[in-house]
Amino acid sequence: MERQPFPADEKKTMIIKAEEETDPNYGSKPEDRAPLINYINHGIINLDKPIGPTSHEVVSWVKKILNIPKAGHSGTLDPNVSGVLPIGLGKATKVMRVLLTAGKEYVSIIKFHDNIDLNKIKWAMHIFTTEIYQRPPLKSSVARVLRKRRIYYIDILDTNLDDKLILFKVGCESGTYIRKLCYDIGEVLLVGAHMAELRRTRVGKFDEKNLITLQDLNDAIYIYREEANEKYLRKIIQPYELAVMHMKKIIIRDTAIDSICHGADLGANGVLSLDASIEKGDLVAIMSQKNELVALAQVFHGSRKIASLKSGLIAKTKRVFMERNTYPYFKKNKT
Repeated sequence: MERQPFPADEKKTMIIKAEEETDPNYGSKPEDRAPLINYINHGIINLDKPIGPTSHEVVSWVKKILNIPKAGHSGTLDPNVSGVLPIGLGKATKVMRVLLTAGKEYVSIIKFHDNIDLNKIKWAMHIFTTEIYQRPPLKSSVARVLRKRRIYYIDILDTNLDDKLILFKVGCESGTYIRKLCYDIGEVLLVGAHMAELRRTRVGKFDEKNLITLQDLNDAIYIYREEANEKYLRKIIQPYELAVMHMKKIIIRDTAIDSICHGADLGANGVLSLDASIEKGDLVAIMSQKNELVALAQVFHGSRKIASLKSGLIAKTKRVFMERNTYPYFKKNKT
């Protein structure tokens, strides 16, 4: 089985349906949102969760540091697991659910219960690099029903065969239980195994390259309050659009945006460009030309059909994120 690419890294080809200039008087690039409170309210921090506290406790500390009423994480990490924990701030909490479906990456230590040859371990990990069946463990918070999950890759990073330990990295579909994966590898090799340690290193486009700590956040807010310097807060807080970067997208005209913000469905004449790999029924991100997240919508057709249509509805609006009146409302707009 060939190594699968991490979903968020797959190159997307866009189909250009029409070209049109965006009005600089309305909206803004996500990184330029102002004032600062508006930027924070639409932001996400990529927090390096330490071992010990629960994900809920970490979110509470973030709210206290920033003095904001609302924040939420995407995908709980157990107290004994560290690593990437994206936290949405203010209105960005609404978009965190999108990350629940994003691909995940972990670094883990598996401990075998008996001596085993390294080549056999490599063989076992190779055969698990595919679509597998898993039943959630007893301690999980979801129903213990058999389900399919895809393993994109498993890379061995280091070995200590004297202590029967293997350090490995795994890229997988959301909802994959690494503890169960370690157990199943041990069963296949007839020696038994368990997960000794676990760290999450990636969620969609959020990885260890842009991780921050609670201390980083505390320092940044201190500098802002003492020196009125926004630079460090804007550096560690990222626009919530990053949460949908793994999704397929449709870029729409300025004149179509406010109708969508009022709950209208998207019409073909509002589309400027779209991801070439869109298939009928896909949930896609509706974006402005300035790369602002407008809404999520479910398409009625594949990309080729959408690109060929000059009129008619092409997507059902499911969740609106942009505030109404960010762009002007055009009565003649039929989207």
